[in-house]
Amino acid sequence: MTTTDTSKEHPHLTPLTLWIMTIATGLVVANIYYNQPLLADIAHTFGITDKKAQQLSLFTQIGYACGLLFIVPLADMVKRKRLILLDFILVIFALLVSALAPSILVLTIAGFLLGLSSIIPQLLIPMVAHLAKPHQRGKKLGFVMSGLLIGILLSRTLSGFIGQHFGWRSMYYIATGLMAAMWLMIFFFLPEVQPDYKGNYRKLMTSLIHLIKTQPKLRMASFRGALCFAGFSAFWTTLVFLLKQPQFNEGSAAAGAFGLVGAFGALAAGLMGRLSDKMNPYKLSGYTLLLVLISYIIFYFSSSSIAGLIIGVIVLDMGVQATHISNQSIIFALIPEARNRLNTVYMVSYFVGGASGTFLASLLWNNYGWAGVCAIGGGLALIALIAHFINYKENVRN
Repeated sequence: MTTTDTSKEHPHLTPLTLWIMTIATGLVVANIYYNQPLLADIAHTFGITDKKAQQLSLFTQIGYACGLLFIVPLADMVKRKRLILLDFILVIFALLVSALAPSILVLTIAGFLLGLSSIIPQLLIPMVAHLAKPHQRGKKLGFVMSGLLIGILLSRTLSGFIGQHFGWRSMYYIATGLMAAMWLMIFFFLPEVQPDYKGNYRKLMTSLIHLIKTQPKLRMASFRGALCFAGFSAFWTTLVFLLKQPQFNEGSAAAGAFGLVGAFGALAAGLMGRLSDKMNPYKLSGYTLLLVLISYIIFYFSSSSIAGLIIGVIVLDMGVQATHISNQSIIFALIPEARNRLNTVYMVSYFVGGASGTFLASLLWNNYGWAGVCAIGGGLALIALIAHFINYKENVRN
């Protein structure tokens, strides 16, 4: 791994810059989720089955995973602002093609490109860690993460409303305009950050393996994050099936309404970001993992209670998002010149965890119902807690 001197000056993180990065993070991440409430309308437009329409969402997620692995590390090697601006152009192109798509094949290809290019939040978050003062890093990361969570939260609500009143293509046209506006804001106000890595792309990607081998705190954070997001995905994958059962007799609209409760997760991100500046984030992670475990105990006893499910969602969101912030505070403090590669390792692990949780929850729901889902979610949280405390003494050292 070849790097330059990391002590060189870099721009400060002003309130205006922080707000622009936060807004951009929320608006860009929303691109990944706009299509989910629109799939039925898209299926009707192209005369295809709902199952085939769902492939659009799948390929968007696959594109996002590819972007995390192959594009995000580049931010350690090329100028950060330039990479973000180029990425925005690809986002705008993919959205415009989606709006004009004459067939489901074209729309699916555009969806893959949209997912591939919508990794801008994962470029901006390490940039915030780079620009922020060390004693304020957690607070600033929490602020940007709040924007990301709100973007995820409101994306489905917005696209559902736009799709119902103006048609699904209108959502893509509106998103195109929003991305063009953000490109201008980034162009005029985001400072440039010079790269520290001086090797080639092949060595850059190889260095990911080196980081995994040599950074135990990165491995532990990735493990915790993967298990937490697996449990989180297990819950949200199966909630709609629980709500359709006779004791609730609700559908997808009710499951979507539960997403609004996720606003508490956005609040938790900001709060836990501040706490991670004041106490060791590894210690903090122990408490946040405990929240995740408690949430599944609540879920187990709430299979017939809307109020119980709401309380559980609040606790789960707070625990998962707070653990995520603590993990990022830990990994971004390791090697400043490799923050984007550290984030790549962490986020790919996080994404794989989420996909695994969805797969396991589907199997357990079919065989054991809600009790099985609660068992897998609580079990994953317990494993994370045990691993966390086994490695406590080694990782809690500053």
